[in-house]
Amino acid sequence: MTMYAGFYSLGAAEEVTGSRHVLEIDGVSYLIDCGAFQGSRAEADRKNRNLGIASDRIESVILTHGHLDHCGLLPLLVKQGYKGNIYATPASRDIASLIMMDSANIQARDAKYLQSQAKKKGEKFDWAPLFSEQDAIQAVGQTIGVSYNRPMNIGDGVSLEFYDAGHILGSAIASIKVKKSGETLNILATGDLGRKGKPIIRNPAIPEAAPDYIILESTYGDRRHNSTDDAIKKLADMAKRTVEKKGKIIIPAFAIERTQELVYYFHLLVDEGTIPEVPIYVDSPMATNATTIFQVHPECYGDEIKQAFIRHHKNPFGFNSLYFTTSVQESKALNDKKGPLIIISADGMCEAGRIQHHLIHNIQDPNTTIMTVGYMAENTLGRRIRNRESEVKIHGDWFKVRAQVEEINAFSAHADYFEILEWLKAVDTSRLRGIFLVHGERKSQAFIKKYLEENGFPNVEIVKYGKTYELSQKK
Repeated sequence: MTMYAGFYSLGAAEEVTGSRHVLEIDGVSYLIDCGAFQGSRAEADRKNRNLGIASDRIESVILTHGHLDHCGLLPLLVKQGYKGNIYATPASRDIASLIMMDSANIQARDAKYLQSQAKKKGEKFDWAPLFSEQDAIQAVGQTIGVSYNRPMNIGDGVSLEFYDAGHILGSAIASIKVKKSGETLNILATGDLGRKGKPIIRNPAIPEAAPDYIILESTYGDRRHNSTDDAIKKLADMAKRTVEKKGKIIIPAFAIERTQELVYYFHLLVDEGTIPEVPIYVDSPMATNATTIFQVHPECYGDEIKQAFIRHHKNPFGFNSLYFTTSVQESKALNDKKGPLIIISADGMCEAGRIQHHLIHNIQDPNTTIMTVGYMAENTLGRRIRNRESEVKIHGDWFKVRAQVEEINAFSAHADYFEILEWLKAVDTSRLRGIFLVHGERKSQAFIKKYLEENGFPNVEIVKYGKTYELSQKK
């Protein structure tokens, strides 16, 4: 009997965020990531309430890393009855736990706030959180920690091996091997593919087995990143300018990886004497907790960080002028402080969290610099600021954008199109039958499809939502 294998996507097809992909082997489903969609609130709520697959159809879940758009709906899956295993690296398990609990808390606060607002207006209130803290705890309880390069059976004739994706702490490329009915099929799912030469974590690994198919992210499929050296110089110039003007730098940053990376670079610049000591406030409880997770997972470090910890006992995530705020009162007090100072705060796309309050208080001040350092999804406040719109709406009020807006994309944790091609060329593609592009906007995917085809990869498919792609075992 011939084995049947198919692949389809239920999220992050022709868009970024909400990764949810299904590998089907002889009628048995394996879910690769179960992420939350991030965008306008109404659209996100609508998309996130529909997982698109019944929980009892899923044999196993593979989690590539702990970002919200890859792990954020695992508690909903569990709430809907999924009882099986979720496989992730130990660091991803810890980070996903933090992310999912934070999401549950935010939803609970939102529900309370919306209920009070509806009551004031005499309106009916029927919005409910997607899941609770207990659901998040249950999802963590079902997560099995699998270290890099340790093959694990996850189903009948199906094995999983994680390789370092070099994206964030614990991020993984999932190598899925199927052996059934005398046939073999190797599939690589990149999750979010990282970049060479990043601080803290290692370079993306090259899986050993030659894949038949690659499920490839394409977030920066039409962009090149600036060099890290240029970015550090720009960071230093902004810090010096801020000191001279006694202004503020406001940095919306994801609590995982980006915040720790920025702290590392500021530490480096102060250590070298390139910039004076500027008070830096990490105003994100999640980032504070995430930094602790970084400190207990040295197995994910690159050599430079490993040596700093092991040989010299230095902490690259902390120095004299760095402060972690914990309470809401401390966060509010930052808006009364005079510059120069730097505030790093979440949410990275400015859609929620303390960053919105810092923007409200500083976005109309020309002595403020708002520095974007990561991907901003369509229809988010961060994208509107990055696009330098003259006026933006925050918490229902309009604000003139008088602050300077700067972008540094060298700190992105996603590979650009050149780096993706470089990684692909290092992979053994002797068996490769096709590449499936996911997790990218349409313009970006159209560009990288053409680019890859021009560089020796002819079978590139832009994945459509819900469309099934049959995976052939014969070349």
